[in-house]
Amino acid sequence: MLADTLKILKLYDIRLDKRKGQNYLINPGVLSRILEYAHISPKDRVLEIGAGIGTLTIPLAERAGKVFAVEQDRKIAEILIKRLKDAGIYNVEVIIGDATKIKLPTFNKVISNLPYQISSPITFKLLKKDFDFGILMYQLEFAERMVAKAGASNYSRLSVMLHFCAHAEMLFKVPSNAFFPEPKISSAVIKLKPNKQSYVDEFFLKTLRALFQHKRKKVRNALIDSFHEITPMDKTTVKSTVSKLEPELMNSRVFKLEPEEIMKISRELKEVLETNSSIGNK
Repeated sequence: MLADTLKILKLYDIRLDKRKGQNYLINPGVLSRILEYAHISPKDRVLEIGAGIGTLTIPLAERAGKVFAVEQDRKIAEILIKRLKDAGIYNVEVIIGDATKIKLPTFNKVISNLPYQISSPITFKLLKKDFDFGILMYQLEFAERMVAKAGASNYSRLSVMLHFCAHAEMLFKVPSNAFFPEPKISSAVIKLKPNKQSYVDEFFLKTLRALFQHKRKKVRNALIDSFHEITPMDKTTVKSTVSKLEPELMNSRVFKLEPEEIMKISRELKEVLETNSSIGNK
């Protein structure tokens, strides 16, 4: 795979830009494992983000009924189109554009070696769609935060959000030498299955943001220090509001809260604010 990749890059005079996440997979074992976990059949409409020169696109097309290959770099996308044509592959639609900004097509599986700089926005954009599952490559550090549990040092807003929005499972880790050019970081492949009944609302997102700005602090202090993330309010009123929440949870450290406890805090806080607003309007 390395020899083939280098040949294509030389043939078309392509100079890869690491800042755009242009690190191409050259390990056939990793590619085989991704395809194995994907369980692609002719019934599948597959979305690939960051298609590059087609290392993953072509084997996907050989198995799927339809592949939508998104590539932001126009020159590389045109090379991919030529490669597909030369190989007699006609079930791939190459979409040139930024996956975080364009309207995504209808798909039932997403299989991608994601450009790492868009990991967070594209993941949450995908989770707004209705699909079966994704097999997605992420930077290892990001992948570990996706699956982190309460109390872990890398437990984060991302961990909590994915707990409610999806089931994320780390399938295997990928060393940096599986790519060309070799990045400075390792990667991991995640299976992501969306939760079609997510109870996350905008108020919960604001509460989550406020809490995790001070993840090592006690919940009470984190909320007081970052209440502006939830709603504008003077310090005295903030302290009075927070004092009405469950004391046991207020004394916990933010990073030790289970996702359900954070949801409980959000709901209690919303009720308190609505009650205060109702009283104030009388």
